[in-house]
Amino acid sequence: MVKGFRGGWLRGTKDPLRVALGPLERAVMDAIWGGGHLSVRDVQAQLASPAAYTTVMTTLDRLYKKGLVHRKRDGRAFIYTAALERHELEATMTTGLVHGMLAGGPGAARPFLSNLVDAVGDSDNGLLDELERLVRDKQERLKDKFEDQQDKKDGQP
Repeated sequence: MVKGFRGGWLRGTKDPLRVALGPLERAVMDAIWGGGHLSVRDVQAQLASPAAYTTVMTTLDRLYKKGLVHRKRDGRAFIYTAALERHELEATMTTGLVHGMLAGGPGAARPFLSNLVDAVGDSDNGLLDELERLVRDKQERLKDKFEDQQDKKDGQP
């Protein structure tokens, strides 16, 4: 689903969808996100750049096979809807990227985390404070979970 994702991030693009999807796929997804339940003709009519009906149909079929759109037969045509909202797809892609970066262990994660903190700090100090709060909250939840497990192990309610 996210072919080319890491390479695009290495080139400095900020939009994960720009890396994961080709230009026509992005335009088609934008039409689907904006229009709800659309046929191939509906999508074709919404594109800023003209594209042949068969090209749009093939693109929608590829997006369907990638799991990005759902389709339902309506007579001889299909009606397409987004499988995920844009923000949900971005979150899924970001989660995949982060898990991939952390899969190499603590040593491999350090440069990623360092760059994350630098990027957030360069962007917005309030966001850096939010990141710090999220880390503290997660540490507290992990501590509570560990203590609950210890209590169960020791036979305490």
